[in-house]
Amino acid sequence: METARNVKDVSPHEFVKAYAAHLKRSGHVELPEWTDLVKTATFKELAPYDPDWYYIRAGVSPSFTSSSLHPPPPPPDLKLFLFLYASGRKITSTGQRDLDQVAGRIAVAR
Repeated sequence: METARNVKDVSPHEFVKAYAAHLKRSGHVELPEWTDLVKTATFKELAPYDPDWYYIRAGVSPSFTSSSLHPPPPPPDLKLFLFLYASGRKITSTGQRDLDQVAGRIAVAR
């Protein structure tokens, strides 16, 4: 088995799990107190069973909506995105390098 060279080489599912674990280890994302109590949709009856659901949601795509259920934007010290007025956000070279390093820790089955 070889290791991945960049994000496009790995399965999205595996990458999100690895990136969520990276966010949890790094300590850059703080969990709000309500993460064990909140429902993720109005039709749900219980909170998510996975205690790391917040990190997984943050690993999928940092969301910048006004809803309190979405994770906050990544902290500025991560330097993951560059915010552009007209077109939204663009990934920085530092952010791409960090994502590629996380992807590089995943073994690719060929």
